Amino acid sequence: MATTAPRPAPTPDRSDIETMPPLREAVPLGLQHVLAMFASNLTPAFLLATAVEATPAQRTLLIQGALLCAGLATLLQTIGFSIVGGRLPIMMGSGFVFISVAVPLAAERGLAAVWGAVLFTAVVQVVIALNIHRIAWLFPPLVTGTIILVIGLGLLPSAFTLAVGGAGSPTFGAAANLGLAAFVLVLAVVLNRWGRGLLGTAAVLISLVVGYLVALALGMVDLAGVGPAGWVAFPTPFAFGLSFDVVAILTVAVVGVVNMVDSVGTVNAVTQAGARRPATSQELRGGILAEGGSALLGAVFSALPTTMFSQNIGLIALTRQMSRHVVTIAAGVLVAMALLPKAAAVIGATPPAVLGGGVVLLFGMVCAIGIQMLTERGLDQRALVVVALSVGLGRGLASVPNLLALVPGQWRPLLESGVVVTAVVAVLLNLVLPGRPERDAATAGAPPA
Repeated sequence: MATTAPRPAPTPDRSDIETMPPLREAVPLGLQHVLAMFASNLTPAFLLATAVEATPAQRTLLIQGALLCAGLATLLQTIGFSIVGGRLPIMMGSGFVFISVAVPLAAERGLAAVWGAVLFTAVVQVVIALNIHRIAWLFPPLVTGTIILVIGLGLLPSAFTLAVGGAGSPTFGAAANLGLAAFVLVLAVVLNRWGRGLLGTAAVLISLVVGYLVALALGMVDLAGVGPAGWVAFPTPFAFGLSFDVVAILTVAVVGVVNMVDSVGTVNAVTQAGARRPATSQELRGGILAEGGSALLGAVFSALPTTMFSQNIGLIALTRQMSRHVVTIAAGVLVAMALLPKAAAVIGATPPAVLGGGVVLLFGMVCAIGIQMLTERGLDQRALVVVALSVGLGRGLASVPNLLALVPGQWRPLLESGVVVTAVVAVLLNLVLPGRPERDAATAGAPPA
């Protein structure tokens, strides 16, 4: 009697969100997601610590908060809770777009004012997420790209300050700082352009690690804060307190609205990259709600609002692995790292010059993304006027400290970054100037121009 050969197991559908790859494949893929976003996620914590001249212990708390909030926010996206969460492979992390307004606010009003503004922004984001279809038409690529460009331009001075040693450093402008920053920057560019696989994807992180080791060999790393740090500890809730400042609230909330509108495109980019389809309405609403809801975690654990990390979409497109369970593993790694203060202290000892070399590239990429959004549909004369006036007024006011000194102190931060001015001018000009493209005017039920 002939025996029937066993049928081979079906090949898992890598584009299926619910597919769970074997652990031998899922764990490395999850770690790759962590490496791709790690440096970008911690940069806001470093910059805030520098702005308030944080102690090593405070710097460790900020790093722990950034790791924990990124991990929990990612779990909220991949696993979901009720209507919150897109159940998609979306990595979340501290939002770059908030740095340009949070750093001057922290320096002038303290971290408590920043976390109070983050708490209020979380509420605003949740309300907007439930009505995202009603306001998306106010932020076409012309408006959003202009705002992101100004955010990037506002971040670059911070990058160069770090690259030369950090504000107030006794070695500010020293040749060793400049050389170390240049080394990290060049290495990141080389790896990004010519590295294959993980070498290219995690180019900034790898260059920062190599730069850290070089600085350690040169005696430029201060590890004094590592010894007192514990091995295992839960991040302290409300470690820096909360205060509610009207200007801080308005400034952070404006950036939060812009960020959420931009995330609508990110959700669609994830499903297009991995599953070759647009996002469903449930995925879109759940993903945006998770972004708003997770900002509450930032107010509690001292981290800026989390946002969807676009660099991880590139990984999904590269690996064609759409499983949300892979990203859940990555989220678990971030949460585990947040519970290790000694590891956070080692990370916190990164010399400013090393970090500066890496963020010059990252912040320049923010500018480039804004330019890319602006040029996707071309820039006619009307669009050029919108961009010119928005960027000119926003960055122009921000670049004249003597003029800003005439503004009452409590309102000055609204103008210092240029982001709020740019956002208001861009939205208004796009509404009032004749000739608005019908495809933008008709989006989400907007009245035609």
